Amino acid sequence: MVFIFTLRKIVEDALLIKPFQKPKQGSVVHRQFATEECDREEARKRRFHLISMDAYERHKKFVHDYILYYGGKIEDFRRSGANDKTDLDVIRENHRFLWNEEDEADMNWEKRLAKKYYDKLYKEYCIADLSRYKENKFGFRWRHEKEVISGKGQFSCGNKHCDENEGLKSWEVNFGYVEHGEKRNALVKLRLCPECSHKLNFHHR
Repeated sequence: MVFIFTLRKIVEDALLIKPFQKPKQGSVVHRQFATEECDREEARKRRFHLISMDAYERHKKFVHDYILYYGGKIEDFRRSGANDKTDLDVIRENHRFLWNEEDEADMNWEKRLAKKYYDKLYKEYCIADLSRYKENKFGFRWRHEKEVISGKGQFSCGNKHCDENEGLKSWEVNFGYVEHGEKRNALVKLRLCPECSHKLNFHHR
């Protein structure tokens, strides 16, 4: 009777086992299972360590590991900064004193950046550089927002090296300049004190 009961118990247990059910682990962990768990835990730690780094630190670690495993020198990974340009460099290269329809015909991102800067300038009065007036060479540029708020170029002298605000006189000048290999002319207005007005007309007395 005991044998029949035991056999029936074995058969019932076999019927209750699901096809996808894994066999129960014994009291001693299998070596392969322990190795896989150890590798999984190590990978989890490495992943957490990488996530905790910022992008630059992560990049340095990858470069260091690459050199460690495959050889080479750190100098091979240093990029050349000879051709790097800031937004200011791009604006200086593509700036126009006056933009016309031909300049806006073929616009790339560099010209669009320069045009965006140009649109923020105030073009009623100019700021002048008269430092080379004896050579009959003058520099003119448009005013920016801070100069408009402070009154520079309208309520004080438009010479960038002069802050006189008495006896100002308005002048309208035909400004001839060369820009990107092309000679251009523009009629500009500026406000100057008597001394700076003398410098502006030094060759036209």
